[in-house]
Amino acid sequence: MPLARSLSMTSLNGLPQWEDEDLPVEDLLLFEISWEVTNKVGGIYTVIQTKAKTTADEWGENYFLIGPYFEQNVKTQVEFCEPPNAAVKKAMDTMKSQGCQVSFGRWLIEGSPYVLLFDIGSAAWNLDKWKGEFWEASNIGIPFHDQEANDAVIFGSLTAWFLKELSCQFDDKPNIIAHFHEWQAGVGLILARSQKLPVATIFTTHATLLGRYLCAASIDFYNNLDQFDIDKEAGERQIYHRYCMERASVHCAHVFTTVSQITATEAEHMLKRTPDVVTPNGLNIKKFSAMHEFQNLHSMYKARIQEFIRGHFYGHLDFNLDNTLFFFIAGRYEFSNKGADMFLEALSRLNFLLRVHKTDVTVIVFFIMPAKTNNFNVETLKGQAVRKQLWDTAQSVKEKFGKKLYNALLKGEIPDLNKILDRDDITIMKRAIYSTQRHCLPPVTTHNMIDDSNDPILNTIRRIGLFNNRTDRVKVILHPEFLSSTSPLLPLDYEEFVRGCHLGVFPSYYEPWGYTPAECTVMGIPSVTTNLSGFGCFMQEHVSDPAAYGIYIVDRRFRSPDESCNQLTQFLYGFCQQSLRQRIIQRNRTERLSDLLDWKYLGRYYMHARHLALSRTFPDKFEMEPSAPPKTEGFRYPRPSSVPPSPSASQHSSPHHSEAEDEDEDERYDEDEEAERDRQNIKSPFSLGALPQGKKKQHGEYRN
Repeated sequence: MPLARSLSMTSLNGLPQWEDEDLPVEDLLLFEISWEVTNKVGGIYTVIQTKAKTTADEWGENYFLIGPYFEQNVKTQVEFCEPPNAAVKKAMDTMKSQGCQVSFGRWLIEGSPYVLLFDIGSAAWNLDKWKGEFWEASNIGIPFHDQEANDAVIFGSLTAWFLKELSCQFDDKPNIIAHFHEWQAGVGLILARSQKLPVATIFTTHATLLGRYLCAASIDFYNNLDQFDIDKEAGERQIYHRYCMERASVHCAHVFTTVSQITATEAEHMLKRTPDVVTPNGLNIKKFSAMHEFQNLHSMYKARIQEFIRGHFYGHLDFNLDNTLFFFIAGRYEFSNKGADMFLEALSRLNFLLRVHKTDVTVIVFFIMPAKTNNFNVETLKGQAVRKQLWDTAQSVKEKFGKKLYNALLKGEIPDLNKILDRDDITIMKRAIYSTQRHCLPPVTTHNMIDDSNDPILNTIRRIGLFNNRTDRVKVILHPEFLSSTSPLLPLDYEEFVRGCHLGVFPSYYEPWGYTPAECTVMGIPSVTTNLSGFGCFMQEHVSDPAAYGIYIVDRRFRSPDESCNQLTQFLYGFCQQSLRQRIIQRNRTERLSDLLDWKYLGRYYMHARHLALSRTFPDKFEMEPSAPPKTEGFRYPRPSSVPPSPSASQHSSPHHSEAEDEDEDERYDEDEEAERDRQNIKSPFSLGALPQGKKKQHGEYRN
């Protein structure tokens, strides 16, 4: 074996350090570069923001994030300060002396990581020069009219310049790891490699550019991955230069990662490189001190949603709200990619099943997908006004009734209930009843859509006929705006709304990871996902019976669309047949899965990628024994013992199941016993412990 210095982990914060003292621990620096640092555009912002605490705990003062400077974001998110690292400060000062505006501070999120922000506008005068340098380095030309690509060139050139100024101060010692996210940051990686900077580089793609475009065009993407003429497809969509930037970044990186196995397969065909590590996305999990506090929150926010329903369906409230289930889908308005098309078709079939079986369950489905609107729908606002008026009327009559009853009891009399309400009270109540009369159906949307005749969700609702008729057991409400606690209609934040619902449904066709079902899981709300989403694949790998834990995975990869839709319909119908007790048990199980999604466990994959990058970049300095990425033997939830062996037993195929079955399952269910067994299936956080004196451990010797 060639001689090389080994790497160990300090017992204090997990930072890599040399076994000899040639390179002090404080000189090894980690930079994460993304266009979404302090700048929310999409899901990458959530990844970086939630992962920051875990990474900051691991790297301490040696962890820095690099992003673009936008005044409106910085004002509310960044606290400026001086760089604690002398080398970083010197590199910044050099850039400032040549006219670039560089800001440094702490990002005011959990973990408070350091951020270094480049003002793109202040450096725009260098654009033509930098585009020329980028052409010389990569032979990729950037059209002048593509503002986003031009900004990426400026951002990447500034990043590479900074890394060059920084690395010059270290006398070629391997001090720097640079982790780039998505193609907008990739220019910096390409330039750093072309300049042969002594920097270990990692590139993560969260979704391929071409994959998203092709799936949005309703192409059978996953069954034809090896059939596409990549250059032709990118050229026809006028994103060839962006695609080249993305592909060059992938091939220049020492280590290439993606967020899920399904995206790894996609990247292998679209970007022509197999990812070295799959780095699943996590969340910061905050556990409640009380075991079932999340169940109490569900009840509280469900009551708030029920209040909205009372107003929205006034005059048609002939269903029992205590026997009503709330389903929802949320996210970007990508009708096919997010699976809204299949969800609506499944709802039509579910409506038929519920009516045929004459069930007393009602399902109300919310579509929380932002679209262009004028304002709130007048009929929807009127519904909330009518509800409030009825509440005020009931309160005034109740107060009057209470006083008369109180006075009668003081006199030792039993009041005559026929006389306790006078004619005026009866008149007021009759007028209140008449005010709830309605000559139209409850609206299917809460807002006035700007182009409702071409809206895909509304057009599908028209086609399948889900107009909120009295006979419909499935009711639909499109809320084409993100939720807010200040809304006059549904005054709930997204998290509060999710907690109040019974089931999140996300039958996505293109979903590299899928934070929406993950957020449901963390809040103890069951969800539907697919085996084409990163989250669904992850759960299939780590949970023996996902449905028992409230994760329903629709097969959209190996079944026809009609078969997938039938499977989704059966999942929804089975959920509707569960008793209240069964839903409570399932929510308990779902919430326990949140440990699987905690960054303190999933951070191990990013750690592995960084170690791999060091060993590949500086093979004479860092050693890593040949091994696959971290494995998770035992990192798997078994089938709960209280669930009967037959899959049909946990979700009854017939609405006419016996109460004896429910009681039998209740007897088998032991919450504490199940919870303890699940806790044992989650290993302790992945780390490399401090080495005993005199024993060296080679970098890469992982033991889970």
